[in-house]
Amino acid sequence: MRVAVIMGSTSDLPKVEPAIKILKDYGVQVDVRCLSAHRAHAGLSAFIEEANGNGTEVFITAAGMAAALPGVVASQTVLPVIGVPISGSVLDGQDALYSIVQMPSGIPVATVAINGAKNAAYLALQIIGVQHKEVQEKLLAERKQMEESAMKANEEVIAKYN
Repeated sequence: MRVAVIMGSTSDLPKVEPAIKILKDYGVQVDVRCLSAHRAHAGLSAFIEEANGNGTEVFITAAGMAAALPGVVASQTVLPVIGVPISGSVLDGQDALYSIVQMPSGIPVATVAINGAKNAAYLALQIIGVQHKEVQEKLLAERKQMEESAMKANEEVIAKYN
């Protein structure tokens, strides 16, 4: 099980680190790179080519502003690509969100919420879970735990206010 996580800038790392942790907690090998689609395009293409042949199952790409990175990656692989729009200083990530979701037909990028790296990790795990039942089972157990926590919170609210 292997996922490539690429960010366009090291400033994106604090927003991407939670996804890396989630993936590693599930036993996924994570290859992390900082390769700008604009400033390091040759290195990016070399890494995508490497990932296409080394057992990588999903790419998670995080980028802000023009956010070309997810689309550039998707144009060079047929593996699933998940885009994480990163909030910037001017439009709070909406520019990146629109850039990532508006891909041309035939070059899709799954897109999560602005700064939604955790959900990118969970989506990658769901994709991996199609072939790796142990991941699917662990996801189901985690969902059950979430449900139990939510129901406990509900019971606490009922007890306090009714």
